[in-house]
Amino acid sequence: MQRIRLRYTKRGRLRFTSHRDFQRAFERALRRAEVPMAYSAGFTPHPKVSYANAAPTGTGSEAEYLEIALTEARDPELLRALLDESLPAGLDVVEAVEARTSGLADRLTASEWELRLDGVDPAEAERAVAAFKAAEAVEVQRMTKNGVRTFDARPAVVQLETQAEPADRPTDQPCAILRLVVRHVTPAVRPDDVLSGLRAVADLAPPVPVAVTRLAQGLLDEETGTVTDPLAPDREAATAFISAGSAAAAKAPA
Repeated sequence: MQRIRLRYTKRGRLRFTSHRDFQRAFERALRRAEVPMAYSAGFTPHPKVSYANAAPTGTGSEAEYLEIALTEARDPELLRALLDESLPAGLDVVEAVEARTSGLADRLTASEWELRLDGVDPAEAERAVAAFKAAEAVEVQRMTKNGVRTFDARPAVVQLETQAEPADRPTDQPCAILRLVVRHVTPAVRPDDVLSGLRAVADLAPPVPVAVTRLAQGLLDEETGTVTDPLAPDREAATAFISAGSAAAAKAPA
């Protein structure tokens, strides 16, 4: 059995796709691309697809991950292209590697997000960010199926900074852009929780909905505060395997 790990995106209007909607679209894409999927046992077999830490509905993402199990070996890049063609534009399969290491989900310990606050002056956002970072605790509330839950959003936030506005912005309206790095903890702290925290500590209330995009997710480098590529170990293992095979072939007698 071969396992393939994929990175896919949610762009444009497709950011409003729920995780359940994506699952249905992806399973249709598997059938269209004639992928030789392995199936679960039991009365209602399902294709063996493992989804990892999906982004909330309404947020864009450049770094969503899943793993599929195949009954026959396939070239990862060819498989990626076939699946990408079978999905709607905006749900794009951008990378595929053969799984040669264990624990993909265990390597998704943090996310990097971009928050675009249209209508907010960057100086105002910077003051709010400073207040958030200076606070020892930032209590926020979230509605759950069991009612309203209150929790501290501050410990999960590794980095929160304002970024310079693009030089080629099409309008002269103010726009603040935030870069957020957050640990994956329980309960999960999401970008909207951080926005609630900014409102709580500094009364920052964007006049229009904030555009949120996940830029990366993976292991957190504690020294630099950056999020590393979770597929890098698989690529390195594949390179080592090819190198070992080439060396063995060179030593074989003619």
